[in-house]
Amino acid sequence: MELELLENLLEKGIADRGGLFDARHETAFRLFNGFTEGCAELAVDLYATTVVLHNYADPPQQGLPLVQTAQEILRGHLPWLRAGVLKIRHSSRADEKQGRVLFGTTPDNRVREDGVWYAIDVCLNRDASLYLDTRNLRQWARRQLRGKMVLNTFAYTGSLGVAAQAGGAARVVHLERNRKYLNVAKTSYTLNGFAIQKSDFLVGDFWTEVSRLKRAGDGFDCIFLDPPLFAQTSKGVVDLVHESARVINKVRPLINDGGYLVTINNAMYVSGREYMEILERLCGDGYLDMKELIPVPQDFIGYSTAQPGEVIADPAPFNHATKIAVLSVRRKGVPKP
Repeated sequence: MELELLENLLEKGIADRGGLFDARHETAFRLFNGFTEGCAELAVDLYATTVVLHNYADPPQQGLPLVQTAQEILRGHLPWLRAGVLKIRHSSRADEKQGRVLFGTTPDNRVREDGVWYAIDVCLNRDASLYLDTRNLRQWARRQLRGKMVLNTFAYTGSLGVAAQAGGAARVVHLERNRKYLNVAKTSYTLNGFAIQKSDFLVGDFWTEVSRLKRAGDGFDCIFLDPPLFAQTSKGVVDLVHESARVINKVRPLINDGGYLVTINNAMYVSGREYMEILERLCGDGYLDMKELIPVPQDFIGYSTAQPGEVIADPAPFNHATKIAVLSVRRKGVPKP
């Protein structure tokens, strides 16, 4: 790509997202989606005053001139940036995939979204510890779950549960295998002044802990189900391409009558129509009902009307490969109103 063209594309990306910038530079959003905005080798995310550049070029060396040019353009147009981080998708080194500082010193460790603080560690993992494609779902959680009992499975850094807690949920239980990730969730609680109950931060295997909760007779008014694409333990397998219904059926007995099941499938190889067919089959017994689809924010998708890169599977009726559905639940033995 001509570097002059990249400057034009980045300037347009910044202009298109002008309404998302906040005066205190505390928010987070996708600043440039090259896949749909004209440069498939590059994506740029903003976390407060830290910019994260994703080099998707393969081999990675081909993307280095783009990264260098993008860094210069961004610092020129956004002079308040304090740090920049580069993540190299196709690097053979784990530390380069997780990210290294390009400029500045320490990246920001928190962002504010919808009035809620979220602790972040942009080099914690391949992603930047706060999923920008689920921002609308966090807003939904804050508005819909007051007084509710919530279970946040595959919690990662807990952002969905933090949003529910900020919205006045009666109790939020986070379930995650990695204690390090849950520690980020606890920091978010501290930033917002929420009390931390150790028993609400469960470190353990999904299959084991869900079974334990069932035996204990626990019930929840909302369960978030945002599993990884594929994961395997001695207790079970998560496979969003071939067996997404399995994890859904695992948690259904824990949901109270009239409660919500929020399920996310981000498998790019699963089309939106295929996923809807899975959900419709699950709704066929009359105890699940499709309530709404939560769209991915436009900044994450991109604003360009140009032809995007090759789409692996059409996400329609969802607007992105991150497919978010809210289902309502009716328990057996409870008559319909």
